[in-house]
Amino acid sequence: MRVMTSAPDILCIGSVLWDVIGRAEIPMRKGSDMPGRITRLPGGVALNIGMAFARFGLKPELLSAVGQDAEGDELILACKARGLGSQYIYRSDDLPTDQYMAVEGSNGLIAAIADAHSLEAAGDKILRPLTDGTLPTPYSGTIALDGNLTLEVLNQIAISPVFACADLRVAPASPGKALRLRPFILARRGTLYVNLEEAGLLCQTSFATSDAAAKSLLERGASRVVVTNGARAATVGSDQGLLTQTPPPVVVTRITGAGDTLMAAHIAAERRGMGPEPALTEALAAAALYVSGETEI
Repeated sequence: MRVMTSAPDILCIGSVLWDVIGRAEIPMRKGSDMPGRITRLPGGVALNIGMAFARFGLKPELLSAVGQDAEGDELILACKARGLGSQYIYRSDDLPTDQYMAVEGSNGLIAAIADAHSLEAAGDKILRPLTDGTLPTPYSGTIALDGNLTLEVLNQIAISPVFACADLRVAPASPGKALRLRPFILARRGTLYVNLEEAGLLCQTSFATSDAAAKSLLERGASRVVVTNGARAATVGSDQGLLTQTPPPVVVTRITGAGDTLMAAHIAAERRGMGPEPALTEALAAAALYVSGETEI
């Protein structure tokens, strides 16, 4: 029999993996072969958001899948060292630890591949602490989750009574997985954090501005959205209307993890009781600081 433990006030559900990032300090294009730096760091959307929460003084718990291999053991230690709870992570003995690889130039992200097959194969096993009595249900705290989960698992979260009282915050992880957010639009649940391209995929069109994208997502049934557009204006949209702000200008030194930082900063600001306008201002400032390279990872 599982013993119920007290519920953490923030859960990060989704990808926990190793990021391998190659960065060049000059513009790149398809086929470029340039000098630069290659780093290996703990990553994944759920983990990036969790690390940002920790920087904002919060104590998140992770729900994910990590292999029982050497890479997985090292990753769990890295999570603990960064103040992230890992006691509920599903450790698979037959699946390898996932990884993400990206190449960035001074002109932004050139290409990336996310190998989250172990997380997808684990399926709803990662949710067991919320269904077997380990954690109190229905869960009533904040949940940040990402589109690296399968469509089936995301649909389960969108409609399950286990999550009916939770403050759901959802990011697609990448444009290639944007359509996995549809269950939350259909269920009119949660706050969706998307960029302009991801909003266009969900609405089957393209947008020139974040406010147009936010308006269209709300018309399709989304409960609340945060739409970003790189260095251009971002918009928060809900039944209370649209709020649009422009990020502060900075010199960009990195891209991967910027959206996760914005999402975590926005959630943290709202948890401190900030209203819509100051919360968005703080989130955009935190993301700008991150891409400038002035924030520790």
